[in-house]
Amino acid sequence: MPEQALKRLLEGNRRYVSSKSTLNESALRRVEVAQGQKPFATIFSCVDSRVPPELIFDQGLGDLFVIRTAGQVLDKAVLGSLEFGVAELNIPLLVVLGHEHCGAVKAAMDTLEKHGVAEAEIEYLVEALAPAVERGKQAGGDVWDQAVRAQIELLVEQLKHSPILATAVDQGVLKIAGACYNLETGLVEITVD
Repeated sequence: MPEQALKRLLEGNRRYVSSKSTLNESALRRVEVAQGQKPFATIFSCVDSRVPPELIFDQGLGDLFVIRTAGQVLDKAVLGSLEFGVAELNIPLLVVLGHEHCGAVKAAMDTLEKHGVAEAEIEYLVEALAPAVERGKQAGGDVWDQAVRAQIELLVEQLKHSPILATAVDQGVLKIAGACYNLETGLVEITVD
């Protein structure tokens, strides 16, 4: 089931990229999902307005369980929500979705470069993204791109240590993957499988 869910998700992305979307948001679908939800994938993604998971994966009402924070920063509420999706809704796929040119990652890079402190709770984001920025620097090449990809990798690693998620992975009923979205092409690339 997890592999089928990933295949379905990527097929939707191919439809989106080729401008052949088939989003199901009809009145009939609204009535159907009002009875209960059975999403086939959880997407943990950035809040960036250019990266709406339902659109880029061409999925309709009730198909995706979406959680979004700037730079995919993980906190207890987010982790609890991800665990809820697995424990209560039996969602077989969890995708950490980053994207190129992530503003949260860039803001963290800039703040860290200046040895500064961001305003208010934005500093929480900077601190949470600092390990990805450091890993991005060590990787060489385009630090911004490498930091975005590092954040995806670090989150996948971290999520696999959640007892609920780890148990589901071990039982073969959950797959956790990382992916990166290309803003210009619309294509989603699996980066951590």
